[in-house]
Amino acid sequence: MAEASAPEPLAPKASAPERLAPKAPAPAPTATEAPEAPEVPAKAPTSSTSSTASTSPAPSATDTAPKAAPLPPAPQPGSHAAQGVQPPAVPAYLHAQRQPPRAGGQSPWQPPAKRPGTTARLRPAAPSLIRPAVLWAVLATAVLSALLLGDGLGVNLLIVAVPAALAAAFAARAAGRRLRPWTATWAVGGLALLAVPALLDAGWPTFLAVVSAFALGSLALHGSRSWPGVLAGSVGIFASAVPGIRWGWRGVRERADGSRGRWGTALRTTAVAVGLLVVFGALFASADAAFADLLGRLTPDVSFAEGPWRLFLFLLGLTGALAAAHTAAAPVRWDGLTVKAGKPRGRMEWALPLIVLNLLFAAFIALQLVVLLGGYERVREATGLDHAQYARQGFWQLLWATLLTLLVIALALRWAPRGGSRDRTLVRAVLGTLCVLTLVVVASALRRMDLYVEEYGLTRLRISVAAMELWLGVVFVLILAAGVFGARFLPRAIAVSAGAAVLAFGLISPDAVVAEQNVQRFEARGTIDIDYVKGLSADAVPALDRLPEPQRSCALRVLQYELRSADSPWYATSWGEARAGEILRKRPATADRSTCYGLGTDGVREGGRGGSEQDHDDYDPY
Repeated sequence: MAEASAPEPLAPKASAPERLAPKAPAPAPTATEAPEAPEVPAKAPTSSTSSTASTSPAPSATDTAPKAAPLPPAPQPGSHAAQGVQPPAVPAYLHAQRQPPRAGGQSPWQPPAKRPGTTARLRPAAPSLIRPAVLWAVLATAVLSALLLGDGLGVNLLIVAVPAALAAAFAARAAGRRLRPWTATWAVGGLALLAVPALLDAGWPTFLAVVSAFALGSLALHGSRSWPGVLAGSVGIFASAVPGIRWGWRGVRERADGSRGRWGTALRTTAVAVGLLVVFGALFASADAAFADLLGRLTPDVSFAEGPWRLFLFLLGLTGALAAAHTAAAPVRWDGLTVKAGKPRGRMEWALPLIVLNLLFAAFIALQLVVLLGGYERVREATGLDHAQYARQGFWQLLWATLLTLLVIALALRWAPRGGSRDRTLVRAVLGTLCVLTLVVVASALRRMDLYVEEYGLTRLRISVAAMELWLGVVFVLILAAGVFGARFLPRAIAVSAGAAVLAFGLISPDAVVAEQNVQRFEARGTIDIDYVKGLSADAVPALDRLPEPQRSCALRVLQYELRSADSPWYATSWGEARAGEILRKRPATADRSTCYGLGTDGVREGGRGGSEQDHDDYDPY
C-alpha cells in the first residue's frame, strides 16, 4: 500500500549532456549516445495513477545510473550526424585555424570563405548610370569613325579622337575624378602624337605614333604610377571593352524607358535637319560648279558596297569610345599589382660582380677614347679595317650591350642590400658608375653609326636604330636622376620620354632626312642610290627635287605615278602628300624608262654611274 500511494515522477530530468546539446528535430541516434536501457517492469499502479503512468515516459537508464563526468559539446547536426557516424577529429595543426561556430548554425568544419582574387581586388565598383553627354560623345565618335576612317589615315584620326576624349572627360567628371598633372601630360602627348599622321606620308613613323598615342591615352585614363601599373595601364583599356558595352547598353535602356518622348523629338529634329541639308545642298550644287566641287571634297564618299566595312568601323569607334569612357569612370587599379622584392644580398656578394663589370666597361671606353681622339691609325694597323668596316662591326654589339646593361641594373636593384644608409650609398655609387660608363658606350655607338652613314649613306633602318640608341641614353640619364632625387617618378618619366621620342622622330620626318643626306652625298661625291631613294614616301620629294636631271626624274617617277593615281579625300591626305603633289604638278618628272634603266634604277647597273661600283656596299645588314 505504501508503494501504491507513492507519487509517480512526472518526467525524467535531463542530464547535463542533454541540457548542453542543442535541440534538433528528431535527430538520428549517434555513436556517442548511450543505448536505450530495457524497460523495467513496474508494479501495477492503482487506478488513481494509471492515467499518469500511461502518458509519462518510462525513466531511462541515465536516470537510474550514477552521474558521470560531463561530455564535450556535441557537434552541430551536419552531414556526419545525418549519416550516424562520428565527425572526424581535427588535426593539431588545424587547431589554430578553427573558427567559432557562426551564426545560423554553420559548422566550424566547413572550409573558410574564399578570398577575392587579384582581378577582383583591382577592379573598382561599377560606375553610376552613364550620362547623356557621354552617350552623345560616344555616338559622335562612332559616326565619325564610319565616315572618315575608311579612306586612309590623316587628320581624320585626330578628328575622331576629339569626341572620344570628350566622352572620357565627361565620364571622369561625373565620377568625381580630378585632372592631375601627369594625366594632363599623357593626354596632351597622346593627342599630339595623332598629329603625325596628319603631317607625314610615311607609314612606319605613323604606325609608331598611333601605337604610342594609344598607350599614352590608356595611361591618362588609368593614372598609373608604379612599374607594373605603367606597363599594364598602357594596354589596360582593352579590359574595359566588354564592361563598357554593358555599361552603355544599360544606360541607354534605362534612359529610353523613362524618356521616350524626348527621344522621339530628337529623332524628328535630326531627320528634318538632314532632309533640309540634302534638298538645299543638292540645289546649290547644281547651281554652281565650284560649290559642287567644294561640297564633293568635304562630303565623305560612302557607297553601298562599303556597307560592311563602314559598319565595322562604326562598331569599332563605338566600342573604343565606350571603353575609354568606362575606364575614365571606373579605372582598373593596376597599381595594385605588386612584384615581390628579391632577397637582399650581402655587400660583397652583390657589389663584386658589378665592380668587375665596371672595370671591363672602363677598359673598353679607354680604347674608344683613343680611337675617337685620333688614334685610329694605330687601330687600323692592328686590325686592317677601314672606317666603315670598323663602325659596322661594332654598332649592333654596342646596342645589345646597352640593352643588357638595363637588365643588369634592374636585377641588381632587385637583390641590392637594404640594411641602411651605407648600403644605399654603395648601391648608388656602383650603379651610378655603371650608368655613366654606359653613356660613354652609347656615344661610341652613335659615333660608329655616323662613320658608317658617312661612307654608305643614310637609310630608314640606320636612322631608326640611331634614334633608339639616343633614347636609351636618355633612359640612363633618368636612372641617374632617380638615384639622386628618388625613383618615385621614374616609371612615368620613362613612359613620357618614350612618347616624346616617338613624337620627335615623327616631326623630323625620317624619310625627308634620309633623302636630304643622300642628296648631299650626291652633291659631294656625284653618286646616289636611285634604287633606294625612289622607294621613299612623298615626304622625300622636297629634297629629291634638288637633284639634277635625269636623276631627279628617275627618283620621282614612281612617286609621281602613285600621287596621281591616288584619290584620297582631304581628311585622309597628309600635309607631306599634298606638298609633294604640288611640287610635281609645277615640275613633273619627265625621264623615260630607258633613261632610268641606264642609271641602274631597275636594279641593272651599267656604266652610266661612274665610280658607283666601288662605292656599292655588298654586305649591308642595315
